[in-house]
Amino acid sequence: MTSSAAPDPAALSPRLPSPVQELADDRFTRRGLRLLLKRDDLIHPELIGNKWRKLVPNLRAADGRTIVTFGGAYSNHLRATAAAGRLLGLRTVGVVRGEELADRPLNPSLARCAADGMRLCFVDRSTYRNKTDPGTLAGILRAAGAEEAYVVPEGGSNAEAVRGCQALGEELRGHAEVVALACGTGGTLAGLAAGLAPGQRALGIPVLRGGFLTADIQSLQERAFGARRGAWSLDDRFHFGGYARTGPELDAFADDFEQRHGVPVERLYVAKVLYGLVALADEGAFPRGTTVAAVVTGRPFP
Repeated sequence: MTSSAAPDPAALSPRLPSPVQELADDRFTRRGLRLLLKRDDLIHPELIGNKWRKLVPNLRAADGRTIVTFGGAYSNHLRATAAAGRLLGLRTVGVVRGEELADRPLNPSLARCAADGMRLCFVDRSTYRNKTDPGTLAGILRAAGAEEAYVVPEGGSNAEAVRGCQALGEELRGHAEVVALACGTGGTLAGLAAGLAPGQRALGIPVLRGGFLTADIQSLQERAFGARRGAWSLDDRFHFGGYARTGPELDAFADDFEQRHGVPVERLYVAKVLYGLVALADEGAFPRGTTVAAVVTGRPFP
């Protein structure tokens, strides 16, 4: 799929600003707290949540060129990029971690990418780890036949994406003292925190183990804005073993939340931030009178 002119993502009619929904949840109300959901999952039916906010600035920067990006076998970012390519007539290439996957049937996530026209290139894990090295990246692009492509990093987190996510914070000004979201690569939190008003703070719940995100988020803010911006912090206790890992306790929590409030709960990110907020409320981490907002960055797949 190619395009002679750069497409305008605004033609896809996003729902912006996304709705803010208040929930009556006794786990918060009995402690004098209010819980809001920032429903970024309702921005667009296929470019969902923070994927819209992070991808659109990069789609504009690509200016009609092929887009090459990276992800694991269950990457929400790869699916969103593939959907954007189909909707806007852009050629997309997904570099997938795990050479061994090339000889296996595609899982539902990668099958959706392929159905949306994304060319999938599987690379060994060592090459994938070194994908930001200029020589390694050049080799990947050569192998994909995409030397002139516009490259979007794993998770879509770069300076353009961070500046795009600043609007998320701006939309939440005046709504809550604490705004929480689950973090993968940190780009959404970096932009969110920069957009919040003085007196508000952003709380990130990492979904990966390792404790590396603080430095990554600071680096993203420095590249996007020249310095650290806004009040933000991370709580590393709620990753449930790492990315794409959940377990019976988290599944039961998400099922219960859906039954209480009629809101679909995506397991890899959204369930972890909601679980974390309930735990923090139970610990007394928020003073009475605090309004807490959770950003719903996606919805269940398939």
